[in-house]
Amino acid sequence: MLELLAPPPADPLWDLAAEFAGDTRPERLNLVLGVYRDHTGATPVMSAVREAEIRLAERSASKEYRGLSGNTAFNRVMLSMVLGSEARTARATAVQTVAGTGALRLLADLVRQTRPGATVWISDPAYVNHRPILQAAGLKVRTYGSPDPEGLSGTGGILDDLRAAGRNDVVLLQGCCHNPTGVDPSFETWEALAELAATSGWVPFVDLAYHGLGDGLEADLRATRMLADRLPEMLIAVSCSKNFGLYSDRTGCAIVLGPTRQALRHVETALQNAARTLYSMPPEHGAAIVTTVLEDEVLRTAWRAELEVMRNRITANRSDLVGHLDALGCGAEAKLLARQKGMFSMLPLVPDDMRRLRRRFAIYGTASGRINIAGIPAHRIPYLAQGIAAVCGTVDTAGAPSTAPAPH
Repeated sequence: MLELLAPPPADPLWDLAAEFAGDTRPERLNLVLGVYRDHTGATPVMSAVREAEIRLAERSASKEYRGLSGNTAFNRVMLSMVLGSEARTARATAVQTVAGTGALRLLADLVRQTRPGATVWISDPAYVNHRPILQAAGLKVRTYGSPDPEGLSGTGGILDDLRAAGRNDVVLLQGCCHNPTGVDPSFETWEALAELAATSGWVPFVDLAYHGLGDGLEADLRATRMLADRLPEMLIAVSCSKNFGLYSDRTGCAIVLGPTRQALRHVETALQNAARTLYSMPPEHGAAIVTTVLEDEVLRTAWRAELEVMRNRITANRSDLVGHLDALGCGAEAKLLARQKGMFSMLPLVPDDMRRLRRRFAIYGTASGRINIAGIPAHRIPYLAQGIAAVCGTVDTAGAPSTAPAPH
């Protein structure tokens, strides 16, 4: 049987991560995977999360099954955090999922059930897993909003492109901190999108993975809440990986807003049935942590303060990189990066340039030019800027050449 399996395509991100792991050069810099790292290069456990874990361990709670919707208290606090008002949460239901990825897949299955033949529109470029998840659910995919020469992805062509979206279609929008470009629509563009959705009849499908790491938690949720106020139906996939640091605990939820409670009951059952066939029930630990943090005023305040520290560090990293690039003669590149926000930035480099960065300077980013701004130790930013400048041709070298061979 296995001999009949054709060679499947490898995951490009994890291939790069494996290549980095085999690179012995001391100056190597891993900017591939989307994880937050502190100034030492470590991915810390947030203090509020650690305290919540201690409390949970002391309670010695049962490991009994929670049910197909997961932790219902978690679903309740997530609805409150994301939607903000009782008027919005009254129109919504949520089920816990296996991180944001699981939420995307469950909601994609819901689209396939409720809108047969629907096309789902995604941004170009998009998060690398959007298209595979949607296609695995049997959905057709089209793209919108190619980046313009000024790097304003999602603010120029998005409206023109989405005028072609039909009444049976769904539009996948990243709620903030666009991955991979770091460029979000202006709020005026978000309002225009809401008006277009209302007149054209397509349903917004918002992916929230980085809220709190762009302009602040409330600001990052503003566009999502506005869409909820103005449209009768909406899908939201939420991840707790980044803003709670729960990467390996795989914690997320799928939220659906609808016009009636009966419709929402049917939605919840449909999501439960989809979960049953994929993974049955989501893991409890991360959801219990988030619930403990958000239900306790002291822990919630501590979490928000630490999230703000993380956001400020990401912002400072980007500003520092912009300043160093500008000083090295990369003014155009610096100007593009200065417009971006969130964990990721898109360098104006082609795959050959990114390969040169990797081979010559041990700086690892994706082939598309995406780098993880949140993963740069502050003292390594000058080296990163020198490498980028060398690849761009504004300086001759980026420090002393490595004595260790680059991996093959």
